[in-house]
Amino acid sequence: MKKDILSILDITADDLNDLIRDAVHLKAMRAGGEAHKVLDGKSLAMIFEKPSTRTRVSFEVGMTDLGGHALYLNPHDVQLGRGEEIRDMARVLSRYVSGVMIRAYRHETIADYASHSTVPVINGLSDIEHPCQVLADIMTIREHFGQSRDVKIAWVGDGNNVCNSLLLSTALTGMSMAVASPKGYQPGQQVVGHARSVGGDVMVVESPYDAVMDADVIYTDIWVSMGEEAEHDLRMKAFTGYCISEDLLEHAAPDAVVMHCLPAHRGEEITDAVIEGPQSIVWDQAENRLHAQKALLVKLLSAEK
Repeated sequence: MKKDILSILDITADDLNDLIRDAVHLKAMRAGGEAHKVLDGKSLAMIFEKPSTRTRVSFEVGMTDLGGHALYLNPHDVQLGRGEEIRDMARVLSRYVSGVMIRAYRHETIADYASHSTVPVINGLSDIEHPCQVLADIMTIREHFGQSRDVKIAWVGDGNNVCNSLLLSTALTGMSMAVASPKGYQPGQQVVGHARSVGGDVMVVESPYDAVMDADVIYTDIWVSMGEEAEHDLRMKAFTGYCISEDLLEHAAPDAVVMHCLPAHRGEEITDAVIEGPQSIVWDQAENRLHAQKALLVKLLSAEK
């Protein structure tokens, strides 16, 4: 596996299988109260340009479970590219910590940092990808279905960073994916083309009903992300008809499950009845951020010298 995980495709199919296996094992150890302090003496710097409850808590608790330490750095502590130069910060932190997780507005910021870091760098979210979320998603799908090959995912809503990583992940998992987004909000052709070029089975449509037909997993995300507040009214209008409702679910496979990476805006991209209903595996998905990221931390930081 590569030193840095900036894209889901920085993980090979074999590495993915190993990570999911390890995540399931770590999950069982935690549930059984079995100590697993395998990163004793290791420190993770967590750099947040964009705040996040789940990302911060899952990484911080994960490092604590593993016997290490996580250091939270907010936008006031570090000003990537606006105060100290990124290359200088990367070189200095490499002398202090065992690894770095960055959640940034621009993917280029994380890539620039990683190019000057001598310790592993993990993309905790950028405008292009969210590999940690998708690692947890794949774990959750495999827990529920027993495997991921031939599972069909329907993504309904904004073709955003999570959607991009899921599209690319189909090349690793054997899943197929249909994306339903209105024009102007579909995933970029570069990402779709890349997913297909590496063996992914993906298609993009406008109709949510076309996307969810016989789908095993229905996935959605908020329509207005942090930094897009000025587009709220425009986006609400564009996404009319894209809500995951009980009616839409009736067109999916009978045993279909619903996923959402949270936070959720109930009544917009998903109804309360669906997210709280029997087909929702949203809370398993959220929990698995912790376990999947712990497996990734062990893999990267155990090898760090």
